[in-house]
Amino acid sequence: QVQLVESGGGLVQDGDSLRLSCTASGRTFSRVAMGWFRQAQGKEREFVAAIRWSAGSTYYADSVKGRFTISRDNAKNTVYLQMNSLKPEDTAVYYCAASSIYSGQGYRYMSISDYNYWGQGTQVTVSS
Repeated sequence: QVQLVESGGGLVQDGDSLRLSCTASGRTFSRVAMGWFRQAQGKEREFVAAIRWSAGSTYYADSVKGRFTISRDNAKNTVYLQMNSLKPEDTAVYYCAASSIYSGQGYRYMSISDYNYWGQGTQVTVSS
C-alpha cells in the first residue's frame, strides 16, 4: 500500500504564500511523476502542477504559472508546492498524486487519469 500525506494547508489572506508538502510512504513503487490537483467546492478536480521525478521537468496550469512552483526532494520522498501571491480563487482542497505509469518521454502528466495514487487532500483557504 502506498500512502501520500499532504500538509501545509491553512487560512491565509489575499497575496500571502503557503508551501504544501506531500510525503510518500509504504510500499516501494516506481515513481514516474508526482502532481498537485485541486478541487474547489462545487467544481471538478483540476490540474495544478506536475513534476517528472527523474528528469525534474515541471508543468503548470495556466492559472498558477508564475505564482506556484513544484519541486521534489528525492531523499525525503517528498514533493512540494510553493504557492505565492495567493488569490481567493485559489481556495480549494489540494490533492497530491503519484504516478507509476510510464507514458513516454516528455509526457506531461496533467490529467487525473495519469495518476494511480492519491492523498487525502489539504484545505487551502484564501480570504479577500
